[in-house]
Amino acid sequence: MIHLVKKAQKGNDKAFLTLFKKYEQDIYRMAYIYVKNQNDALDVVQETAYRSFKTIESLKEPKYFKTWLMRIVINCSLDFLRKQKKVVPLETELVLNVPDDRNELIDLSLTLRDVIELLDEREKSIIILRFYEGLTFQEIAKTLEIPLGTVKTISYRGLDKLRDNLKGDGFYG
Repeated sequence: MIHLVKKAQKGNDKAFLTLFKKYEQDIYRMAYIYVKNQNDALDVVQETAYRSFKTIESLKEPKYFKTWLMRIVINCSLDFLRKQKKVVPLETELVLNVPDDRNELIDLSLTLRDVIELLDEREKSIIILRFYEGLTFQEIAKTLEIPLGTVKTISYRGLDKLRDNLKGDGFYG
């Protein structure tokens, strides 16, 4: 893989495409967690591909390609969300018809997604990278370019918020 990164940094389009395809599902999953919409997530994936292709020569350590790529997708997702805040929706209320026979697993999944939305951007990024992507605290610190101690503090604070909110919903014992 390091060999492919070095080739991509020298301008080899095929090497970059091979690398990007390897992580495309991870990129999409991360984008979807942030933007919560398939089409928007695909837009973020496309923007991530563009930004990463244009700046791959700035990657100093080829072994951290995935970490570098995840940072780009997080930044693209946050940029997308910031732009969306400036858009005023035409409809003031959206009514969803949800069937009553949903099972508890779906309810819990929706509740977790809703509760994660209550976290600030840094807490959300760290929780997602830790528990959805399986990164270590060290990898998260490198990805987000913040000190290891800060990552741990924000993680614990975010988990406490999640626990408190889930207790209020009756799902956490």
